Amino acid sequence: MKYRFEMNKDIIIIGGGITGLTIAYYLKKAGKDFLLLEKQDRVGGVIKTNSENGFVFEEGPNTGVIGNADVVDLFDDLAEKCMLEVASANVNKRLVLKNGKWKPLPMGLWQAISTPLFTTYDKFRILGEPFRKAGNNPHETLDDMVRRRMGNSFLDYAVDPFILGVYAGDPSMLVPKYALPKLYNLEQDYGSFIKGSIKKGFKKKSEEEKKATRNVFSVEGGLSNLVNALTDSIGNENIITGVENIKVKKYNDKPDSVADLSAFDLKSSIKPDSVEDLSAFNKSENFIIKGLVHGKELTINAKKVITTTGAYTLSDMLPFINKSDIQKINSLHYTKVIEVAIGFRQWKGIPLDAFGGLIPHKEKRDILGAMFLSSLLSGRAPEKGALVTVFIGGVRRQDLIGLNDNEIYNLVEREFRDLMQIPEFNPDLLKIIRHNYAIPQYSADSGERFATVQKLENQFPGLIIGGNLRNGIGMADRIKQGKNLANSLM
Repeated sequence: MKYRFEMNKDIIIIGGGITGLTIAYYLKKAGKDFLLLEKQDRVGGVIKTNSENGFVFEEGPNTGVIGNADVVDLFDDLAEKCMLEVASANVNKRLVLKNGKWKPLPMGLWQAISTPLFTTYDKFRILGEPFRKAGNNPHETLDDMVRRRMGNSFLDYAVDPFILGVYAGDPSMLVPKYALPKLYNLEQDYGSFIKGSIKKGFKKKSEEEKKATRNVFSVEGGLSNLVNALTDSIGNENIITGVENIKVKKYNDKPDSVADLSAFDLKSSIKPDSVEDLSAFNKSENFIIKGLVHGKELTINAKKVITTTGAYTLSDMLPFINKSDIQKINSLHYTKVIEVAIGFRQWKGIPLDAFGGLIPHKEKRDILGAMFLSSLLSGRAPEKGALVTVFIGGVRRQDLIGLNDNEIYNLVEREFRDLMQIPEFNPDLLKIIRHNYAIPQYSADSGERFATVQKLENQFPGLIIGGNLRNGIGMADRIKQGKNLANSLM
């Protein structure tokens, strides 16, 4: 037997990742009438913490950066339910592989001109960087910008590994104006990376700006505790999980049948006899949202709809949008990444006194790098043990996503024994997590995507398109966007 659930809501949030949860949290705090719909049987999106054999590991992002005041404000609000954990001082040391050996990544000008990572020629180029004129191509790729200002070796052994760590990306594809706007603005506003960094360092900060410490953070006990705290604050009555085949229709779309007309005015007792007879209906709501929950049909009338799902989901979810417009959004490329959590009860390898190790593409290895989680965060491994997360794939090695578990194990064993200098590879924990839509790549088409989103929101009042297809990819970006979108509905 087929069931139908029908209701009216002012605001519908589609997607229960960190963006959607943040929106819902602030809407609940403001007393708004809303409902959050999530396809999976749990909220949190890619955030998921697991505990096994004395190890606490993540299946999605491992850490975030306190890049804005909104992160601090959210954790202050949730202080009784979860605690922000700032990474240890080891986070300030980052390793880069060159010729098979780990070298510290320079963290300042003096280190940059004394490190073996860069050539002598490029060290002089770094010293001369403040005197070069700013670029004037807004779509200049990151690799071209860095070569122009700092040189090839700086690109290969500083910027490339950094981009692999953040985007799992390729500097020849990413456009700084969209992917790294703060870096882009340093050159545009100050004419130089170095001059801009120095001048900004002396600039007096507001109290809000001081909150953005740039510290690496997680949550005590794992990031799922943030999800749990948000969910508890939002209330289960405002969340429906397991909603499949979500589709949004505009009220001025012609219904498929007379039966569908019941969705056009659930408040009214008047029922039409035909699809054409809509004059008796109250069209105060703008959208009809339909989905299936355990085989039962869900129908919701709503004034406003916020999507926070990936760009690749929107074509099916928003069928009323012109195909040429939706293509400009869902053409966004998401790179594929394999994450492998590896735990040892007794660590016998190199000292893990750093954030982790990054591997430039030029080194031609089969892993992107590794994070030393147990050296950064408390309680992630048994005493004298270690938890390391290895990343495989990225934009330039999409082929590796097709490896089976045994092939991944063998690849990790080969690389790990060499790079971590362990006598034998016998981990007490090894978990393989595949991400087919890991990280969106903000390339040259990003400007057109952002403009299209703005156009569609103007064209269809009440529709808001959020998520990581705009406004940044990090957790701090997602929290900031979520809070801003919620505020726009107040």
